[in-house]
Amino acid sequence: MNLKEYFWPRSLLSRTLLLTVLSVFLAQGIASFFWYAQSKEREVEGLKSASESMAQMFASTTSFFQSLPVEYRHIALDQLRNMGGARFFVSFNSEEINIAPIEESRTKREAIQTIESVLTKELPNASNIKVEFSRPETLKVLNNSLLLSDLPKSWAHHTLSMEPLNPPILVVQIEISQGQWVYIAAILPAPYVTLENDLINADQVVFLIAITTLLLFFTFTLIRNQTRPLKRLAQAANRLSTDIEQPELVEEGAAEITTVTRAFNLMQKRLQRYMHDREKLFGSISHDLKTPITRLRLRAELIDDEVQAAKMNKDLDELEIMVKGALQTVKDTDIHENVSSVDVLQIITSIAEIHNQQRQRVIISGQQKRPFYCKPLAFKRCLTNLVDNGVKYGDEVMVYVHDSDKSLDITLLDNGPGIPEEFLNKVFDPYFRLHTDLHGTGLGLGIAKNIIRAHGGEIILSNRKDGGLQIDIAFPRA
Repeated sequence: MNLKEYFWPRSLLSRTLLLTVLSVFLAQGIASFFWYAQSKEREVEGLKSASESMAQMFASTTSFFQSLPVEYRHIALDQLRNMGGARFFVSFNSEEINIAPIEESRTKREAIQTIESVLTKELPNASNIKVEFSRPETLKVLNNSLLLSDLPKSWAHHTLSMEPLNPPILVVQIEISQGQWVYIAAILPAPYVTLENDLINADQVVFLIAITTLLLFFTFTLIRNQTRPLKRLAQAANRLSTDIEQPELVEEGAAEITTVTRAFNLMQKRLQRYMHDREKLFGSISHDLKTPITRLRLRAELIDDEVQAAKMNKDLDELEIMVKGALQTVKDTDIHENVSSVDVLQIITSIAEIHNQQRQRVIISGQQKRPFYCKPLAFKRCLTNLVDNGVKYGDEVMVYVHDSDKSLDITLLDNGPGIPEEFLNKVFDPYFRLHTDLHGTGLGLGIAKNIIRAHGGEIILSNRKDGGLQIDIAFPRA
């Protein structure tokens, strides 16, 4: 078994569900890709517009404070804070504050580039402009040793805090003169607050899972209803080899399945008629031949020539044996017998008792792990023919039983002369015999093979290297 057969589901239901899942995720992936590409472009354009607006306000604020005398700048800033502050945090610092940047993303780069471009244009006299985003917990204000969390809440809490999102904070530092820096911190406006750059957000994941679950449920229900008739059809086809009198299948399901079921029922009816006609035919032959054979025996008794009378009786004996053999073939391969669970070792042991009365001529080994279902009388007749032949022509027979998950295997080994290679398959033909003794009709192996095949099994003959015949029988587990 290769890797594809090992990992790829075997049932139609599981394969359909797997392909459904793959198709849903593939379709959602393609749709999400195009949606992401289009929405991201619109988002970037909106972010640029918002960033330009914020940069204009930053430039106006900077120009306003830059127009004031130096000694009045802090007074104006304090008055602005006392009145409730502005939409952003502003301070004047004597040095550039080191900002711990957030991770890089396209939205971050677009916002920074747009703001820098506007500020550079609106503030041509600014000697240095620094734009960066920082996390609130690492943001420094006023100097390089003071964190935002150290400030009084009234100073920047309402401006820079937005729980529970905890978004990144935009920081703009503009050097308006030597040792004079305007420090502006703000949060981007909605919906660009968090600078999200995810291809699929949590809401989309929940939606995808919900849609996939519903689709799988309806697919499972549909396929299960459609495969149920197929499963019953497969079980009926498997039982057909051992039970031809089983009831007809109900024609249901899709049109194609109904057509197959109808064809199966029709085939079963034809087989039943054939088997019934066969029984009637051989019964009629038996009845029609018994009377003339009896008359011929009576006439043979009236022949004065004892030699001719003996020859005629011999011919009549052979004719009667052939008729009985043909009838026995029909009887032993009759598939009308009910199927039941049997103990294979017990059947073989009962066959061996007949041959082991004086000495052990049939040796049995092995084990049966699970019940084996067959037609008991036909199965016993099959093994009896094989064991009898082995004892007759090989003196001793060793029988091995090996039971696995895939098949029940029975191997017979004898010590006889074996069978010439060219006759290994021909010995199954009716009335074919390698020996010329009067005991036998040449039907035993043919009957055994028919019974084995009627149970879905196979028989193989081969010659052993050390002498003798080996018979391998395999009955597959359903």
